[in-house]
Amino acid sequence: MNRPRCTVPWRSVDGIILLDKPLGLSSNKALQRVRHLLLAEKGGHTGSLDPLATGLLPLCFGEATKIAGLMLAGHKAYETTARLGTITDSADADGQVLEQRPVPQLDAEQIERELRAFRGRILQRPPIYSALKQGGEPLYLKARRGEAVDVPEREAEVFQLDLLELGDGFLRLRIECGSGTYVRSLVADLGEALGCGAHVEVLRRVWAEPFRKPRMWTLDQIEALSEAGPNDLRVAMLPLEAGLAGLPAIELDDTLAMRFNQGQRLRMTGQADADQVAVLHAGKAQGMASIEHGMLRPTRRFLHATDFGLG
Repeated sequence: MNRPRCTVPWRSVDGIILLDKPLGLSSNKALQRVRHLLLAEKGGHTGSLDPLATGLLPLCFGEATKIAGLMLAGHKAYETTARLGTITDSADADGQVLEQRPVPQLDAEQIERELRAFRGRILQRPPIYSALKQGGEPLYLKARRGEAVDVPEREAEVFQLDLLELGDGFLRLRIECGSGTYVRSLVADLGEALGCGAHVEVLRRVWAEPFRKPRMWTLDQIEALSEAGPNDLRVAMLPLEAGLAGLPAIELDDTLAMRFNQGQRLRMTGQADADQVAVLHAGKAQGMASIEHGMLRPTRRFLHATDFGLG
């Protein structure tokens, strides 16, 4: 006799949780843990953090998944500890040691001279152990099979790179950078410039646009909130509008909002051209749009669940 399969009572949940990702857990596993606590039908994150990394991982649910790409493309800030003198295949502490070298006597002035070369627009080669895809497959899968992986250099942008601490065999750095910048590659290249090699020992994401001063929630805190039921997680949930805070906003009246939600283009007298704006009605995000020659063109529309779907 076949037993009926248990099904999860998934439901519509719209909003964003700013997770403080724990050490040792992949971004996807962290997302799925929270998604199951919320019983959310749909979820996504805004760019992977390595299992070694901790810190801010915005999790998007329901309609908020439509703006995950917007947040993925934003600027981010990290603090990292670079271990000098040891080179690993993954450029972090989880990798296999490839080479060990003596660490020269270093001072802050010498390190500052080398850091200058890594500020601004730079070229870097992504680590072979990364989620970057080549031929439709993540590089780390090819690397794990022992395949030769040739990763071309890519342009990255580093807005700020500061030495926070110089210790015995390590550097602690703060980095503000654009999307697609690999801190592991940055640290490995800096190690080569210093003549001793280096790898990432500790990595923490401290903010990601538009959340520059994030109120983060740990998995333990989220699990504690969920013990009384998934509705209690509303405390940790931000509305979709919070993820649009970095965009110019256009507020529509009832008539124009209805037309926008039907996908119509709208004449917006006096509005400057913009690649992307947030479209609001009574303070509620209706979608995103572009403005060109005074015409507002819908590019993304949102369908809202009542009370973030937690009613």
